[in-house]
Amino acid sequence: MISIIKATEKDAALLSELAKITFIQSHGHSVEKEDIDSYVTEKYSEAILKQELSDRRSIYHLLYYNDQPAGFSKIIFNEPYKDSDVKNITKLERIYLLKEYYDLKLGKELFAFNMELAKVNDQSGIWLYVWKENERAVKFYQKNGFEIIGSYDFKISERRSNPNYLMILTL
Repeated sequence: MISIIKATEKDAALLSELAKITFIQSHGHSVEKEDIDSYVTEKYSEAILKQELSDRRSIYHLLYYNDQPAGFSKIIFNEPYKDSDVKNITKLERIYLLKEYYDLKLGKELFAFNMELAKVNDQSGIWLYVWKENERAVKFYQKNGFEIIGSYDFKISERRSNPNYLMILTL
């Protein structure tokens, strides 16, 4: 059974744990261990996530499968990408799933949930960054109607940035 719930500040510890694990699972092989460990410690600490959860603009959801946490997402409404004048567009900032749940297509469920949120909040589209070497994710987004419209260097450490695509979907 799948359930998706809005995360609150009380979920910061769980979200921190999920974020660290899923980020390392998806990006850990792209940089030195020391760089990835430093990144997740800085960006996904419980304190940082509690702060983000208290920000009304950052909307996090937790995905559960059979009452077990399996993934999460973060969206921001009315967040245009650089050099865009579109005001009512959603940034899909994070959508991560624990690797052991990939084959259950739960990411598709979480993605559809976020798409519906964007639609009911009168958003004209969704945009995101995705690592160019994450072929599974790039294909998923393209299959769901996203187009590559640019690129962005995602800085993991002073020594390493990962090249990302800027992708957009018009709703």
